[in-house]
Amino acid sequence: MKFINKLIRDEAGATAIEYGLIAALIAVAAITAMNGLGNQLKATFNATARAMSSGNAAA
Repeated sequence: MKFINKLIRDEAGATAIEYGLIAALIAVAAITAMNGLGNQLKATFNATARAMSSGNAAA
């Protein structure tokens, strides 16, 4: 019975789970931010490539 009570009061595993959840939340936020930034960079590079291409065609 003492062993079961000790397991119930032990919070070491709960702390590890909390750190894991925080790390997962940070990872999701980073992936979301990088995805949006990636789309903006793609649009910028495509616009630059089009401008350079049309500049070469005119020359």
